[in-house]
Amino acid sequence: MDTYIILDCILVIFSIIMLWKGADWLVDSASEIAHTLKVSDLIIGLTVVAFGTSAPEFAVTISAAISQQTDISIGNVIGSNIFNLGFILGGTAIIHPITTSSKLFNRDGLFLLMTTALIFFLFFGFDGWTPNDSFTMIEGILLFSLLIGYIAFLFIKKDPPEEVHPNNASWKTYAFFMIGLFMIVYGGHLMVKHASSVAQYLGVSDWVIAVTIVAAGTSAPEFATSISAALKGRHGIALGNLIGSDLFNLLGVLGLAGIINPTLIGEDIYNSVFLLVIMVGITLFMIRTNWRISRAEGTILVLINLVRWYYNFSS
Repeated sequence: MDTYIILDCILVIFSIIMLWKGADWLVDSASEIAHTLKVSDLIIGLTVVAFGTSAPEFAVTISAAISQQTDISIGNVIGSNIFNLGFILGGTAIIHPITTSSKLFNRDGLFLLMTTALIFFLFFGFDGWTPNDSFTMIEGILLFSLLIGYIAFLFIKKDPPEEVHPNNASWKTYAFFMIGLFMIVYGGHLMVKHASSVAQYLGVSDWVIAVTIVAAGTSAPEFATSISAALKGRHGIALGNLIGSDLFNLLGVLGLAGIINPTLIGEDIYNSVFLLVIMVGITLFMIRTNWRISRAEGTILVLINLVRWYYNFSS
């Protein structure tokens, strides 16, 4: 095996260590910040934590949009969202079942479903994929405006903290939050870069790398953060992080990508976007049943993602 490939593998392992330690600091400091701002863990998870952990998707997608790499740009966002709801939410629930709430379902979950359905309609209309389907600047502006409105609504109608935290946030809290965020973002960057090198060495296509390796690597911060939060009993951060990240990806990242570089939609994207709509619907059903996502339900989500990966690689 090539020496550079061995180095790539070592750096992937190093990136995982950075992700886990960074997530530990991020979750603890985010809980203190939520208490200080007098908002719930869910609000912090949906906004500050979600947007921070989505930084890798933002960097990869915007960079790809600027360089006109359409498959990477859109494929990364859609692949990351499917990965969030499949491997990350499912894997987190397998490790530790996640408690949900009616507010998460009625407000944030249904908004995610409507947003995903809107993306499908903007891309393909009612007649499925055709060669002239495009993603325009106006549509990008619409998506980004919806994100701004959603964030404003959350903080205007803010939820109170679920419990009284023993500590208020100090300068050290914000320092550890930023350090933890840097570690998971940079760890995700290392994972994307070196895991992609391994995949290219094995002869994998750009599209498959986008919806699998790159999507998984850029979602690594969400994975580390959600598992750490669930194990600490911070279910609002665990779920809010994933729902918020998916919304930020679709409305913020994809919206900006459309503003920067309006583009034609490739046929390969159709199946992935359709699958994302289905995944969101299944996730909402699981959130609603007994107001928790069980280990069995988590296993189903992971299996769906494994089947998708197998289909992508085999085809």
